[in-house]
Amino acid sequence: MPNGFARPAATVACAFLIACAPVPAFAGGIPTTDQGVAAAQVVVDRSLHLEGASNARDVGGYRTSDGRTVRMGQVFRTNALDKLTPSDLAVLHQRGVASVDDFRTVVERAMSPDRIPEGARSNWFDVIGTNPANFPALADMPSMYTVMVSDPGASRAFHDALANIADTDGAVLYHCSAGKDRTGWMTAVLLTLLGVSREDVNADYMLSNQYLAGPRTGIAFVDGVEQSWLDTSFATVERIYGSFDNYVRDGLQLSQDDIARLEDKLLA
Repeated sequence: MPNGFARPAATVACAFLIACAPVPAFAGGIPTTDQGVAAAQVVVDRSLHLEGASNARDVGGYRTSDGRTVRMGQVFRTNALDKLTPSDLAVLHQRGVASVDDFRTVVERAMSPDRIPEGARSNWFDVIGTNPANFPALADMPSMYTVMVSDPGASRAFHDALANIADTDGAVLYHCSAGKDRTGWMTAVLLTLLGVSREDVNADYMLSNQYLAGPRTGIAFVDGVEQSWLDTSFATVERIYGSFDNYVRDGLQLSQDDIARLEDKLLA
C-alpha cells in the first residue's frame, strides 16, 4: 500500500490529535440522555475491562431477525491498542484473539503503535488514508461518515476486514483510534449484514459515549458519537447503492459465500 504521498500540515495535525488525545477510562457514571437509550438495551456485559482501552467490547450477544444470536467471544471492537498493559494483552490472548485489524492511517500508526497479544497476527486495513483527499474528513464527522461508504479504498478495507473475520480460525479484534467511527461503521455493517435490527445496531454504536465517558474536549472525533453521523452512512448507502444488500454486493464486493461463512462462524 503506497504511503509516500505528501500530507498537508492540517492533515498531520488532525491525525496527531486523533492519535494523542486522551481516552478516559469508563468510570461507570450516569450516562447522558442519548447514552441512557443505548445503555438500557444492554443485556450483557460487553466490556473487555481492559485498563488501556476503555472502548474495548464484544460485538456479540445481539438477536437477529430470524431468532438467532450473534456469538460472543468471536469479534471484538476497541479503541487504539498502544496503551495496553501486560495484563490487557494476557486477557486478549486468553480470549483467543488470533487477528488484529487496524483501520488507522500511517500517521496514527506511527504515533501510537499497536501492542499485539501473543500469537496474534496484525493486519493493516487503512480506511481513510489510501486517498489523500479524504484526510480532511478526519476532522469533519458528516464527511467522514459519507466517505466511509463512498470511497473505494474504504470499501476495500471493510471488505478485507469482513473476509478476515470469516477466514480466521479464532477471534478477531478490529480498531481505529477512538474505536467509534471507522470501528463504529464496521460494526454497524457487520451486525446489519447478520440480521441485527437497526435499533440494536444504533444502540451498540451509541455505547461508545458510555465507554468513552469523561471530560468533553470540544473535538468531535475525540468526544464521542452522534446518532446523526451513523444515519449519514446509512443514508449514503441508500443514495449510492439503493439498498444495504446492494452495498454489500457491489460496494463491499462480498459474495453469497462470504456472507454464508460469516453467518456460519458468528450466528448460533
